[in-house]
Amino acid sequence: MTPGIARVDTRLVRIPLTRPWGPDVRDLSVVAVEVTDSDGGVGHGFSWTPSIGARSVHAMLDDHLVPAALGREADPSAWQGLWEHVHEAGGGGVTTIALAGIDLALWDLRARRAGVGLPELLGRRHERQPAYGSGVNLHYPLDELVAQVRRWVDAGFTAVKVKVGSPDPAIDVDRLDAVREVLGPDRGLMIDANQRWDVGRATAALERLVRFDPLWIEEPLRADDLAAHRELRARTGIPIALGENLHTVHRFRDVLDAGVVDVVQPNVVRVGGITPFLAIAQLARERGVELAPHLLPELSASLAFALPERTWIEDVEDAAFAALGALDDDPGLRIVDGWASGGPSLGLGLRFRGGER
Repeated sequence: MTPGIARVDTRLVRIPLTRPWGPDVRDLSVVAVEVTDSDGGVGHGFSWTPSIGARSVHAMLDDHLVPAALGREADPSAWQGLWEHVHEAGGGGVTTIALAGIDLALWDLRARRAGVGLPELLGRRHERQPAYGSGVNLHYPLDELVAQVRRWVDAGFTAVKVKVGSPDPAIDVDRLDAVREVLGPDRGLMIDANQRWDVGRATAALERLVRFDPLWIEEPLRADDLAAHRELRARTGIPIALGENLHTVHRFRDVLDAGVVDVVQPNVVRVGGITPFLAIAQLARERGVELAPHLLPELSASLAFALPERTWIEDVEDAAFAALGALDDDPGLRIVDGWASGGPSLGLGLRFRGGER
């Protein structure tokens, strides 16, 4: 018989960024979650938000999800009932981000009970997966952007992603000219507009940028504007990537069934944890669409090692939790010469230091 959830503890942790993501994004926030079962086992999870909403997520956990979780089976099967409990506050967003903390802790607990790391619990299929260098770098001067790309090339990455969406489209062209010169013709280039355009601006911009042969254009439009994505899909042949700002399996099904996306990018925390992430991965597989998890490399790679398909891992420079010194555990992830390998020896391998309750 599966033990029940006897206790859930939460604490807010601020993690300073070595390289700020902008003038107003100088740290990341996680809400560390510890679930204790009725047999005394402890699982460790977290909710994550880089810039906005950390205290709201913390309150959603403490005020609504924790009371609803107590007494339920200490197993990821608790996810559906907990999501239904908080759905009135929103089907996704703060609700799913908060719920991820408990879901991750329950998966960690399951793996710890089995005495294995998450990839082995799920059934490891790969010893390594490809990684690409990624940067939050639209605010970088050109010389800093070029230097960053050179570091990725020197580190052995075969693909990199940079930001586009400058107020003057000619600036993006100049920046990508410099980036492509460093990359050469054989390395992959992804570009990411972070929802900055409408259909007209996206069409005009992509007509200029297509000559750089991008592997994908990420979030060219507001993620929840399905009609606009249909229109843009008819106007450009550049593969479209999106998903970091979709929060439920239902929204992923919508964009997949509409045929507007070539690469889906679920963020494991924003969608509500590992339980819905696996369902989204299955949907992408059924539709023949590529999967490339958004950020969180220590967690995304653990999942990718257990997926049947080749899966890109996003490695943002100096932003992994281990690199920021935020963890008590060694998550075991190694990214060398553009490949992610390894993984945790027990559970998720993600226990955070410090924080306030």
